[in-house]
Amino acid sequence: MVSRREFVQVAAAAATVLGGSSLAAAAARQTITQREILRFPAVGQVTLLHFTDIHAQLVPTYFREPAVNIGVGEDFGLPPHLTGRHMLTAFGLTPDTPAAYAFSCDDFTALARAYGKLGGIDRIATLVKAIRAERPTQTLLLDGGDSWQGSYTALRERGGDMVAVMNLLGVDAMTAHWEFTYGAARVKELVAKLDFPFLCGNVKDATWGERIFEGSKVFERGGVRIGVIGQAFPYTPIANPRWMIPDWSFGIEEDRVREQVAALRAGKADLVVLLSHNGFDVDRKLASRVAGIDVILSGHTHDALPAIVTIGKTLLVASGSHGKFLARLDLDVKGGAVADYRFRMIPVFSDAIAPDPDMARLVGALRSQYEPELQTVLGRTDSLLYRRGTFNGTFDDLICDALLEQRDAEIALSPGFRWGPTLLPGAPIRVEDLYSQTAITYPAAYRTPMTGATLKNILEDVADNLFNPDPYFQQGGDMVRVGGLSYTIDVRKPAGKRISALRSTRTGATLEPAKNYVVAGWASVNQATEGPPIFDVVRAYLQRHKVVKMPARMPVHVIGADPRGIA
Repeated sequence: MVSRREFVQVAAAAATVLGGSSLAAAAARQTITQREILRFPAVGQVTLLHFTDIHAQLVPTYFREPAVNIGVGEDFGLPPHLTGRHMLTAFGLTPDTPAAYAFSCDDFTALARAYGKLGGIDRIATLVKAIRAERPTQTLLLDGGDSWQGSYTALRERGGDMVAVMNLLGVDAMTAHWEFTYGAARVKELVAKLDFPFLCGNVKDATWGERIFEGSKVFERGGVRIGVIGQAFPYTPIANPRWMIPDWSFGIEEDRVREQVAALRAGKADLVVLLSHNGFDVDRKLASRVAGIDVILSGHTHDALPAIVTIGKTLLVASGSHGKFLARLDLDVKGGAVADYRFRMIPVFSDAIAPDPDMARLVGALRSQYEPELQTVLGRTDSLLYRRGTFNGTFDDLICDALLEQRDAEIALSPGFRWGPTLLPGAPIRVEDLYSQTAITYPAAYRTPMTGATLKNILEDVADNLFNPDPYFQQGGDMVRVGGLSYTIDVRKPAGKRISALRSTRTGATLEPAKNYVVAGWASVNQATEGPPIFDVVRAYLQRHKVVKMPARMPVHVIGADPRGIA
């Protein structure tokens, strides 16, 4: 749980750095400045900088935090499974402030118009350079993975643009997940171009058990020996196509983590850091079971927490996604243990931070040949389009509507991906925006008959990946999105018993277990899947309709969830 000390830390950050005044007064005084954003009372010998799940977003964007984030089992009601005002209250943040905008979904559209976009790799570069100038021999910059995928340019360059960007940024080490969806051969090509280690100690040859990549690396900063262990997403061949990495095996491998910790300690490491793409709840459990880890820098679940969560002696950091935040953790290390620390999630307010010229030039060069296509307008949205959340987002609804219409289907299924920026009402929908929701290497939009029983089984399987009370069995993203279908889910029930009351939203009829329905979807992990790419399907839909209005609709009736996880 969050300690009183952590409440005080984050409340102070909100007041002194992000502006504790009302929205109107803060905006009028223009209180968000680069100097204030960087203000930080340093402590100790080591500064860890961490970002994760950037999903190839090179330029500033909007990203709405979830309104629904449901935790189960021992994680019921714990951060990060708090949303809206519940999130603000838990961490002592004042509504209608920059901090509220950064960490919550509350009043998102109004606050977004007031405070602008966040992120931009050239702004992150400015922050990193400033902190390194302040602490030139004490700073370690770590990338939690999901950096190479998620944009038009990354898809066209097969991740090469992001390798160039991260090399210039001066990353010291990274781990991975979506990187593997370029296939084993391409991953090896890109790893060879990195100026820093690619740490994935839980990836091995499926036949011989030999490690494919380095598992750990020791760095010296401020006279402290820092052992960094890299943990790739353990369920990559389940959540993503196995045929792309057929000879590689993944897993949590708790014993392997324990061995690496012991080896680093035996090698006189003063500090042990797990650079993880496990997901926050998995990392919370791992921290309770593996001794000797000082810090876990968590990724995969896109959670943004304004304070450290402590499990025993381990500090857990959740650094958000899409370049919204740069996490800074200063550590005072004495006798092989953390004696003191100071933490801050630095929001990357793009309007307040000067772009780094070197990075801005590189980004411009990487995007230049694609700019005409990137800026092509396909339509306009008259409502807020977002994705992140346990169940359907409005951009997911748009994709499902496109599948239903363009593939002449009765029911649509869209994967529960967490990545994808937000568009404000009135915004144009450009090619870049479409690909930021759909840019994957297995985009075929299938059309196939499925029985009602099959559809229920699919929903049950995904639900168990998400709501299994043991985090070690939570294998996927958010819940599969549905179009043309409604259902009830009881998150407290066991596997196979959670889903009921499946109905067609078109006819109102209950789905019959033995009856076939025409289903369209995309992102199947099966290699033989056929169909047009999803970005072409949605593009055709937008070109036909021009203006879309997607009011928030909740086709799922949820039972047994903590109301603090539903804004």
